Amino acid sequence: MIWIFPKIRKLTLLGREFTMKTNTPPFDIQQTYQKAIRFAGEKHADQKMPASKASYLLHLSNVAMEVILAERHTRDFDLEFAVQVALLHDVLEDTPASFEEVVESFSPEIAEAVLALTKNEELPADIQIPDSLMRIKALRKEVWAVKLADRISNMQEPPNTWNQEKKKHYRQVAKLILQELEGGNAYLESRLEALIQDYKDFI
Repeated sequence: MIWIFPKIRKLTLLGREFTMKTNTPPFDIQQTYQKAIRFAGEKHADQKMPASKASYLLHLSNVAMEVILAERHTRDFDLEFAVQVALLHDVLEDTPASFEEVVESFSPEIAEAVLALTKNEELPADIQIPDSLMRIKALRKEVWAVKLADRISNMQEPPNTWNQEKKKHYRQVAKLILQELEGGNAYLESRLEALIQDYKDFI
């Protein structure tokens, strides 16, 4: 067996320096990615991006891309686990998929991660996100990273149907996520921090 040790490069983002690994992950990321996105694609088949004709898979693939990039700057990061959670993170919240289906098709740990990333709609609206964040924080840091990546992907120009109050609230929730998940993934935290600052231009 030949062991391939990671080559190291440095990246500076918002004044912080990150180590970047350039070796190939020790698993078949393409196979892992395809299995998860195929499952998600079937479940989200009719879902579109907000105020767009684009498939919802655009959002899921963007979240997975953020996670893949984060792995390059993070030591001891389980990319195989994280990329599956990234692609599946909305299947319980937005589709008829069940917890048991995710367990059977993937694993109990992935299902638990997806469940933590799912808002409990039986709770009052104002505590759904804090509740989800609490459950995310009980799990390993890769799940924190997926939540950060999810919000990063959503910090684009809001739909023109949003009023000022909704835009301000969305930015405040992003700040809450960043605050609560501090220490989860320095690279993604820096990415989100920058986008929160830029989001002021939309308000």
